Amino acid sequence: GCPPLGLETLRIDDFQLHASTVKRYGLGAHRGRLNIQAGIYEDDFYDGAWCAGRNDPFQWFEVDARRLTKFTGVITQGRNSLWSSDWVTTYKVLVSNDSHTWITIKIGDEDMVFEANQEKEIPVLNELPVPVIARYIRISPRTWYENGSICMRVEILGCPMPDPNNYYHRRNEITTTDNLDFRHHNYKEMRQLMKLVNEMCPNITRIYNIGKSHQGLKLYAVEISDNPGEHEVGEPEFRYSAGAHGNEVLGRELLLMLMQFMCQEYLAGNPRVKHLVEETRIHLLPSINPDGYEKAYEVGSELGGWSLGRWTHDGIDINHNFPDLNSILWEAEDRNWVPRKVPNHHLPIPEWYLSENATVAVETRAVIAWMEKIPFVLGGNLQGGELVVTYPYDMTRSVWKTQEYTGTPDDHVFHWLAFSYASTHRLMTDANRRVCHTEAFAKEDGTINGASWHTVAGSINDFSYLHTNCFELSIHVGCDKFPHETELPEEWENNRESLLVFMEQVHRGIKGVVSDVHGNALQNATILVEGISHDIRTAIDGDYWRLLNPGEYKVTAKADGYSGSTKNCDVGYDMGATQCDFVLSKTNLARIKEIMEKFGKQPINLPLKRIKQRARQRRRQT
Repeated sequence: GCPPLGLETLRIDDFQLHASTVKRYGLGAHRGRLNIQAGIYEDDFYDGAWCAGRNDPFQWFEVDARRLTKFTGVITQGRNSLWSSDWVTTYKVLVSNDSHTWITIKIGDEDMVFEANQEKEIPVLNELPVPVIARYIRISPRTWYENGSICMRVEILGCPMPDPNNYYHRRNEITTTDNLDFRHHNYKEMRQLMKLVNEMCPNITRIYNIGKSHQGLKLYAVEISDNPGEHEVGEPEFRYSAGAHGNEVLGRELLLMLMQFMCQEYLAGNPRVKHLVEETRIHLLPSINPDGYEKAYEVGSELGGWSLGRWTHDGIDINHNFPDLNSILWEAEDRNWVPRKVPNHHLPIPEWYLSENATVAVETRAVIAWMEKIPFVLGGNLQGGELVVTYPYDMTRSVWKTQEYTGTPDDHVFHWLAFSYASTHRLMTDANRRVCHTEAFAKEDGTINGASWHTVAGSINDFSYLHTNCFELSIHVGCDKFPHETELPEEWENNRESLLVFMEQVHRGIKGVVSDVHGNALQNATILVEGISHDIRTAIDGDYWRLLNPGEYKVTAKADGYSGSTKNCDVGYDMGATQCDFVLSKTNLARIKEIMEKFGKQPINLPLKRIKQRARQRRRQT
């Protein structure tokens, strides 16, 4: 059948939507879009439907397609609201070519009355008995919920008729030259596509899984690197993940497109892609919650509503299911325990969270194990339903405030990382674009601190920052969580440059190797940057990567049993991390312990001051 005209995806603009009357501006015709979400307050400026100004049979909601269109169906919802229960139960459909003369859709000689909604959230599709060609289409409510008002959210299904003279259509048409598989992939098809990419580029790709879902589906990832399966010293590790909310499927498809694109462009000799592949180890995890995706996929892109498939099979929201390390750190800071008793980085997971009785999804545990196994430097988790990039912290420090800016010690770095994606997206920073739902993020450069939007505990971003070296951000890639297949080429064009630019940011800041005087790598050495109260640690080969904005930094490397080493490291504006290596010498106490152990004696655990005094006495005697 025909695809949606695009009320939900905003392809249809506000000026194409009209209504007989409106209750108030916040419930105007421009709000009558499928799955649009309301603000949290009653009578919000951005409310959750079109609502008529009167409850009578003479009300209507109208869409101007701006060209002749073959209309095939109508999808409706009630009003999204925490306070009201409003929906239409039956309606008629009328069409017109001039907006003056209207023809009612009939069955035989009778006007056809379509059965609509029985509650406010589940979308209901009604197909027209016979497709009708016209420019305008009207929905005329006949009955509505007896305790509510005439309120609707709508999507129209229709195929635009060929019209080479239609300037509006040509101006807004987005095409792509990339030869990718632009369709939705269920679990089996996703696995087949990954296998196809691996067969096309066996020298730079590897398929592996990080665990299983509640229903036993493997969580497959694709690695893209010039040496798949190996961590190379000095080469940073990057990750994209998607589908933590199973019904937010655009991110899943973007990652499947990205792996195809990287493979094709590498084979074609694209120097930018070749550099990324040869200098970065890239990991793409398209579906963290495949169980939820399968639920949404079963009903299709337009009928899943806003929440079907969001949670895991056992009802857990993965995105908020990670350990709350923020509260542990902040309490320690309030007691002046940081960094003497509690570190400002790599905070351990609480014991209660590790127990079998903790409410933790198996998918969440698999992601945590993945994060701990690979020394990721930068990551982005793709989500849907909005156009904005959010960065940590996602939890406000003052628990009684729901919207307070709570930035990390690396706030300036995170803001740059977020802006690198948003500014290269085709729509995120366009101040003239219509808001998706209730927030005008484009006016704030398409980025926002997560805690300033809506505070949550246990987010993947905060956990990644406080438990590992990885800086993680949430990238909301589209207003429509589950766009129709016909929208995928345009969404790829919207996001392609951003996906590449964000990956390239993993090479910004400083990098190096920490070793001892004999050239042995020092794992878990601490890298401190003066003025930034968040440290990182070296990986198993002694290598590290520290994301930083351009500037001059005083950097110190420390390790247990070794004397610290400090040097100045400059970060320039050109892409490419500054090499900043450290060689550490053992402390006097560590040397004495080593000598004593070498000769089979227990080391004398004397204070360092007394050891130095005895050493001076021996020198004087000599």
